Amino acid sequence: MAQTPTTPLPPDGDWLGTPYLRFERQGPIAVCTIDRPEARNALTPAMYFGIRYAVGLVNGDPGLAGLLITGTGDVFAPGGDMTGGGGADDWITFGAALGMDVTPFDAVRTSAKPIVAAVNGLCQGGGMQIALCSDVSVVSERATFRVPELFRGYADTYYSQMLLRLVGPVRTRDLMFTGRVLTAAEALDWGLVTRVVPHDDLLATARDLLAQSCRTAPRARNVIKSSIDSYLGLYDRIGMTGSLLDAEAREGVRAFKERRSPDWVHPELRTQGRL
Repeated sequence: MAQTPTTPLPPDGDWLGTPYLRFERQGPIAVCTIDRPEARNALTPAMYFGIRYAVGLVNGDPGLAGLLITGTGDVFAPGGDMTGGGGADDWITFGAALGMDVTPFDAVRTSAKPIVAAVNGLCQGGGMQIALCSDVSVVSERATFRVPELFRGYADTYYSQMLLRLVGPVRTRDLMFTGRVLTAAEALDWGLVTRVVPHDDLLATARDLLAQSCRTAPRARNVIKSSIDSYLGLYDRIGMTGSLLDAEAREGVRAFKERRSPDWVHPELRTQGRL
């Protein structure tokens, strides 16, 4: 006789389909916490999809007014897990997921209800894209930001499109071609985040700003969101998909796993460890 599961699964309850995401209701506000400390919060395809599912869950629930996304420890999110880890949660490998629409970025960017990213620490790759797509990004003074995709062998045209609009071509080239690390203060100065606060004040400030955003008139707010979305524009999805399937991307993932420079790097420019 089959046993009744003790944990509800989608579409019932607030289970997001992975043990590495927590969904908590705090009155009218939902909090989605990225919680995979053993892998520094690296996002599996299931985690990416779970965040997307959380956005839909909030938008479809009249009892919830908005969503706050945050991480644990000293990491918000470093992007996708390229190591193939994840155990039982790794129901799709990173490589197989490249051609699937599991990422949450557009869902976050176009959410009818406000979304605030509370960036508690290291934020790069897909994690930084989540912060950029959120309506408001509140950042700990300890947070750092990086766009490492070109070191992994693929052209992230979503990043190039958004960064061009947000910070212009000069700074976009700086971020994407050098893979430099930005401090929280630099990210604020460049206009990539909404505000920087003391680490211990992060969640309280994020909740306050989310509550303020939720008090605005929904239909009027979404007219403004639509105009902002039009300004940010569409990215080259076809070009990005082709790049993700290219030999450079395969070599970039191999090099990342093997903690070495990819073979396209001139021998005299290779470094110890990952780029």
